[in-house]
Amino acid sequence: MTDARFYHIAKDGTLTQLASLENALEVMKGDGYIWLDYYQPKKEDLSLLIEPLGLHPLSIEDCVDENQIPKIDDYPRNTFILFNAFHYTQGTLSVTEVDAFLGRNFLVTVSSHNSHNQSLLRNIQRSVENESESAKHGPAFLLHIILDQVVDEKFLAIEALEEKLNEGEEMILSNLERFEPSALMHLRRDLLAVRKSLFHEREILVKICRKDSPFIPDKAIYHYRDIYDHLSKFFELTESYRDLVTSLMEMYLSMLNNQMTKVANETNIIVRRLTFITTIFMPLTLLAGIGGMSEWSMMTGSQNWRIAYPAFLLAMVVIGALNYFFIKWIEKNRSKKGPGG
Repeated sequence: MTDARFYHIAKDGTLTQLASLENALEVMKGDGYIWLDYYQPKKEDLSLLIEPLGLHPLSIEDCVDENQIPKIDDYPRNTFILFNAFHYTQGTLSVTEVDAFLGRNFLVTVSSHNSHNQSLLRNIQRSVENESESAKHGPAFLLHIILDQVVDEKFLAIEALEEKLNEGEEMILSNLERFEPSALMHLRRDLLAVRKSLFHEREILVKICRKDSPFIPDKAIYHYRDIYDHLSKFFELTESYRDLVTSLMEMYLSMLNNQMTKVANETNIIVRRLTFITTIFMPLTLLAGIGGMSEWSMMTGSQNWRIAYPAFLLAMVVIGALNYFFIKWIEKNRSKKGPGG
């Protein structure tokens, strides 16, 4: 649903809301300047501004198309700026557009909605009223106030991503089994999206700071340099966070490999013990298989079974003991020679 608000900013910074677009265009002929704020407009709504404000149809197309990268375009009567706003909530990063048409005596802002389905610039009127001393100097200063608020919200989203990274690191160290590596992949994808946006937005501020736009006066450049400094800092943070994601994934794989190696070693020890026991009892089992069918009593006479069976059991104990010490002696010599022995 399209929502539009029209304002007039007087020379003393007074912000007055107007009833209609016609009123705003009429007031624009006098002192001060106008601010037209559109929320989820249709193409037809913005097309009404082509003739009175000189908006280019291609820029209007960019406003209604949400799959655009940040950019700045200069036209004879205005400068078009496409910026991105970030919002991170419930593990989901939303990237939405904030578009602006900056002229000598007007500013047109076009915004969409964030993840809460609320206008990205819902509180901007209060910010403008609080900074009326700056806004009274012209549309370029009003645009700075708006972009500054958008950049502040970027910081909140980047902080939320940092918290997710810290939670992932703690989970890896404390409970490796419950950690889901797919969460790191999602964070990496979000950081790539943030980095891509910040890279292009930094280029926008570079062009503004070198005075490419004729609608931003020299005294406003210092304000935009502050935004550039913030974006550069955020860009460096996303770069470090991307490296941290890679480090966490390597740490996860290393700890998982160590855990698997530990399990494999424990399995080898168990198999070794079972093999050791089996090796000792193999000859005894053979003897028991032969002597278990009364051959020994037949050989010594059935009347001597009281002697034959104890002698047989004693022989088995002696053979088992000899077998045990022989195997231990072989292992001891092998350990002295080393792995290659």
